[in-house]
Amino acid sequence: MAEPAKQNWHGIPRQEIQWFPTVSAQACIGCGLCYVTCGRGVFEMDGKTAIAARPYDCMVGCSTCATVCPVEAISFPGRDLIWKVEREHKIFKLVRQESQEKLAKQQALMARARAEEAVAALITRTRLEIAGEFGEKQFLTKLQELVKDRPFDLVNLHLHVPTVQGSRERTPSFMSFEVTSTQHDDIQAFLPEVRALVRDSGLILVSEKKS
Repeated sequence: MAEPAKQNWHGIPRQEIQWFPTVSAQACIGCGLCYVTCGRGVFEMDGKTAIAARPYDCMVGCSTCATVCPVEAISFPGRDLIWKVEREHKIFKLVRQESQEKLAKQQALMARARAEEAVAALITRTRLEIAGEFGEKQFLTKLQELVKDRPFDLVNLHLHVPTVQGSRERTPSFMSFEVTSTQHDDIQAFLPEVRALVRDSGLILVSEKKS
């Protein structure tokens, strides 16, 4: 039998708890189901027979391997052994503390997840593409007035004019820019004002994409 694992079960040295599987070599058919099922690596295969090579790595109270064994070759002590250990070591005070710590950790993880979701839901930069005739509409001036003294800015602005002569003849041009927050705030409440300006200026909002 392997050396007892150096670990505790709710403050009790694991080697003091005689909970582990016993394999009947006569009954075992070597199917390997216990070997591949145990998540603790308790079993090894010795030829065509399973052996509990690391018995104290077994989770106290777990008997899954015995449950799945097709020939009932695996047995465990009665559950009263665990109940006796629980009473003698008075573990429930420690368990309550562990429960509170686990709950606090889960709540902290949930709060962090909610905060990350809220941040992910923020829209702090959006790219807009607009088409139309810009020459006499003073659209850029109106944009500047819209963001003046507000926590927003317009960046990466590009105006594509087919030709200089075309711009004089009011040939439709193409503009793209990004609306961004200067304070990393959500810009969703501000975007309707930009859309309204585009519409009121007789321009066409070609696309709007979160950057």
